[in-house]
Amino acid sequence: MLGRVENHSLSRTAAFFDLDKTVIAKSSTLTFSKSFYQGGLINRRAVLRTAYAQFVFLAGGADHDQMERMREYLSALCRGWNVQQVREIVAETLHELIDPIIYDEAASLIEAHHTAGRDVVIVSTSGAEVVEPIGELLGADRVVATRMVVEDGAFTGEIEYYAYGPTKAEAIRSLADSEGYDLARCYAYSDSVTDVPMLETVGHPHAVNPDRALRREAVARDWPILSFDHPVRLKQRVPALSMPSRPALVAAAAVGAAAATAGLVWLASRRREPVIRIARF
Repeated sequence: MLGRVENHSLSRTAAFFDLDKTVIAKSSTLTFSKSFYQGGLINRRAVLRTAYAQFVFLAGGADHDQMERMREYLSALCRGWNVQQVREIVAETLHELIDPIIYDEAASLIEAHHTAGRDVVIVSTSGAEVVEPIGELLGADRVVATRMVVEDGAFTGEIEYYAYGPTKAEAIRSLADSEGYDLARCYAYSDSVTDVPMLETVGHPHAVNPDRALRREAVARDWPILSFDHPVRLKQRVPALSMPSRPALVAAAAVGAAAATAGLVWLASRRREPVIRIARF
C-alpha cells in the first residue's frame, strides 16, 4: 500500500517523478517564453513558435522529426544568452508561472510517499536551473535534470548532461547504487513513452496522463494508469507553504527556454560522456 510506512531496517526506497505533464500541467521550459520576450531575449515571432511547441507538447502528437526541428531552432535561439540575466528573469516569474500549474494529485502523492518514508526524486529533461527550484518548492529530496554548457557567462546552445530516455534510467540506477534504494520496491511516474526505460527500472511504475504510445504500453504491461486534472496553487492547498526567497531563486533558477533545447529530443551522439549531477535538498 502507498501509505504504508517503510521499514527502515530494510533497504531504502524512493518515488521518481517526471515533471512536465506529470507533476505540472505544462512544459516547465516552454512556459517561460513570454517572460523571455518581456525581458528582451526573444522576439514576438519566437514567442509564437514556442507557443506552438507548447501546443504540440500538450497534444502529444509530435513525431521525432518535428521534435528535432524544434530542438535545432531553440538551440540557435538561446545561444549567447547571458546566464545571469536569464536567472533573474526566471527568479522573478517562477512563482507566477509554475505555482498555479502544479497538479493537486501529484502534490498529494509526493506527500504520501514522504509519509511512507520514501525519498522523492524529480527526474526531468528540463533544465536543472528550473527544475531544482521547483523540486525544492515541492519538497523533493533530489533532482536529476538536464544541464546546459556555459562559457564566459553565456549559454553555448550545447548540452553538458541530457536527462532523457535511457539516460533517466541510468541516472536512477546510479542513484540507487549510491543511496541504497531497492528499485524493486520503488515507484515511478511519467506521462511519456520516452520514459518507458525509467518506468521499467522500478517495481511500481505508473503512467500519468499518458500519451497514446505510453497508454498502449501500460495496458500491455498491466501498469496502473492515473489521471491528474486538477492544477492548484500550493499556497491555496497548503497555506503554510512558502516559496523560496527571491535571492535563493536567483541563485538556483535559470533558463527555461534554453533548457527546452534539451527537453525536446534525444541527441544521438555527444562529444563526451556526461557526469550525472544530482541536486540534494
